Amino acid sequence: MFDTGVKSLYYRYMKPIHIQRLIALPYLILGGWCLIAPAMVERLTVSPSYQHLSQTSALMMGCFGAQAVLGGLFVWFSIFTRRTFLIYAIALLPFFWFNYWFVFVVPVFNQWMALDFISNAAMLALSLWGWRISAPHP
Repeated sequence: MFDTGVKSLYYRYMKPIHIQRLIALPYLILGGWCLIAPAMVERLTVSPSYQHLSQTSALMMGCFGAQAVLGGLFVWFSIFTRRTFLIYAIALLPFFWFNYWFVFVVPVFNQWMALDFISNAAMLALSLWGWRISAPHP
């Protein structure tokens, strides 16, 4: 698939720890945004007919953000094995259904949910890449 020079660079410079830290970034960035500015996130991402813009909805958005930041920290500081990358990739798949369902079927969210979709797609690609480079190689 790769010539020897590119393959050597591929394995030498991108380590599984780098990939898992890239996986952690969407959680830390988007989750932090939900935690720090929950009303802004609700105004931008939730369709007007579903917006509450109340203390309760801000609390719920903040709780969601706190959980995402917690998950991001867990991903950042854990040690992923080859199996972890694969399980993580599989675990991301339902989120694509969530994005589709709540943007197109029941439009609770608007086009800003593309940020979530892009993040999920990037994390899926990174998980598969991590799985690949974690394989024993000569």
